[in-house]
Amino acid sequence: MVSRFSPDRVNTKKQQRSNDTVSMGNCNSEASSQTQPHSDHHPQPRSNSNGITVLPPNSKPSVGRVLGRPMEDVRSTYTFGRELGRGQFGVTYLVTHKHTKQQFACKSIATPKLVHRDDLEDVRREVQIMHHLTGHRNIVELKGAYEDRHSVNLIMELCGGGELFDRIIAKGHYSERAAADLCRQIVTVVHDCHTMGVMHRDLKPENFLFLSKDENSPLKATDFGLSVFFKPGDVFKDLVGSAYYVAPEVLRRSYGPEADIWSAGVILFILLSGVPPFWSKKEQGIFDAILRGHIDFTSDPWPSISSSAKDLVKKMLRADPKQRLSAVEVLDHPWMREDGASDKPLDVAVLSRMKQFRAMNKLKKVALKVIAENLSEEEIIGLKEMFKSMDTDNSGTITFEELKAGLPKLGTKVSESEVRQLMEAADVDGNGTIDYIEFITATMHMNRMEREDHLYKAFEYFDKDRSGYITMEELESTLKKYNMGDEKTIKEIIVEVDTDNDGRINYDEFVAMMRKGKPDLVTNRRRK
Repeated sequence: MVSRFSPDRVNTKKQQRSNDTVSMGNCNSEASSQTQPHSDHHPQPRSNSNGITVLPPNSKPSVGRVLGRPMEDVRSTYTFGRELGRGQFGVTYLVTHKHTKQQFACKSIATPKLVHRDDLEDVRREVQIMHHLTGHRNIVELKGAYEDRHSVNLIMELCGGGELFDRIIAKGHYSERAAADLCRQIVTVVHDCHTMGVMHRDLKPENFLFLSKDENSPLKATDFGLSVFFKPGDVFKDLVGSAYYVAPEVLRRSYGPEADIWSAGVILFILLSGVPPFWSKKEQGIFDAILRGHIDFTSDPWPSISSSAKDLVKKMLRADPKQRLSAVEVLDHPWMREDGASDKPLDVAVLSRMKQFRAMNKLKKVALKVIAENLSEEEIIGLKEMFKSMDTDNSGTITFEELKAGLPKLGTKVSESEVRQLMEAADVDGNGTIDYIEFITATMHMNRMEREDHLYKAFEYFDKDRSGYITMEELESTLKKYNMGDEKTIKEIIVEVDTDNDGRINYDEFVAMMRKGKPDLVTNRRRK
């Protein structure tokens, strides 16, 4: 069975680069959220209590040709340990943060080997997409990206449980209930990717890792080296993916995000039976079988598998992508719900982030706007694309009508009153529209607040006299710029945030407020 179920890829140049991301994928988990590695900006020329590299005030580091920002030496922050995986373009290592002693995986991509413009763009896009998808339970978290003269180094969550591929090999195949649980996690990833405007394009068991060796460990998607941003209606023509999992429309070079559902259907078939539905000794034979589309449900163990399971597999592997189930429809299928799965509607990430933002106090909203203004392009390019797709008249702002029309395209139903509430919440300056920075502010993932330098800049924005405190006068002066500085609002904020009751907000109180509602973020960091 192992020889029939090998991780062959469609042999194009793009995929040769991507071989790197497969063999290096088995590397990602016990990361905790305490202090995140410094990643995306030129380090601040000040002392830092978190072990973040600081540069002399006059130093001007060279700009990297891949990420396009100042180079940083990852080894000044991390100690490199054993090798975890190896690919065509580089190696993945176990690394330990020097200050926190937390362990991560570092995918180190050798830049001299990135000779084609496509190779550079692939790495750049992989970083952008991992930033864009941050915060999903079933996606490997990118903690930071560094570039030096020799390599691009991606610091990622460490997954110690190995590949789904290896567990299938060890088990032969899964029970229906266990297969349904894994399929639910895989298709939830597909749903989250698609609602965030990302197509994975290389879903297969080698690219799903278990967080730990526990039987019930969560599954994490990795290897976004072939992933792309897309808008509804986009048609892709490049032949990418892995032979057993590639959809027929990809082979015909005209496809969209439905191709990910096909790949997930192939994975489900393998989970239930231990073998792929379309097989041949040669790559072309596999492609021919996929295009024929005949699925064998007569061989063992299929006669003993429920008709409901077979029904779902058939509907995920429909040859016509327009007839194929969507991610939401897969998750709503009776077979996926038989074990009492929740009927709670699926979370659309951007909408849930906007709702979270709506509930915040006005100090926090303005502080987040300061953070949004200081994020790097690679961290927010995915949200920028979503903004552009909603801003249909290219005015640089989103109106109520554009937001009302744009949110359903993400796959979510929102009432008109709720759209109005989200609009009012995101419109920080109160001018009746949402501009680009306001959209980023309201939709960025809250892990942007884990970064000490982000929080420090936001605090300094209010602490005009650098006294180490935000006074009532400073709070009023800043909030008035956003038409928020009424006396009632100021008093409410002080009562909520000023825990030592001295009538002003110190840095620790500010940090505690910013991290409130996110229990995995510790609040014991100090401004020195």
